[in-house]
Amino acid sequence: MKNATIKYKSIALLLITALAFLPRTGFAQNKKDKQAAVTNMVATRNYVFKAQTALPSIGTSRQLSYDFDLRVSKDTVVSDLPYFGRAYSAPVNPNESPLHFTSTKFDYAVANKKKGGWDITITPKDVQDPKQLTLTIFDNGSASLTVTSYNRQPISYNGYVTSKK
Repeated sequence: MKNATIKYKSIALLLITALAFLPRTGFAQNKKDKQAAVTNMVATRNYVFKAQTALPSIGTSRQLSYDFDLRVSKDTVVSDLPYFGRAYSAPVNPNESPLHFTSTKFDYAVANKKKGGWDITITPKDVQDPKQLTLTIFDNGSASLTVTSYNRQPISYNGYVTSKK
């Protein structure tokens, strides 16, 4: 009876070892497809940054449960992001989020990162605030966004990019 259990354990160990060394072509292919899709989205300026975590300058990070995003296309940037932090001047409409805006006049600059990915700087020209949006996109689709403002403390977000539907 001991020989049977030892036999089954050795067969199981042999199978686990063999599976560990099999090539993971499906995983590698999916990774290459994902990188190609992200590269295409950045090149065509047609993507959506989905914010999952807000990182205010002061206080603790906040997990976002609602669908907050930044939509980027060739001619429009639409922001629907929450803001947590200190304002240096009183807002015109206190009920409206300072990061809820649409811009059609903006500067857009892309810089390739050394280890893969992109640093994208968006400077809206037709909205009073924010001053600049800096988006870092990695090859795997994860991203971070830093928003600097004229009248508020900076805030950052972590999330991912996806294609527009």
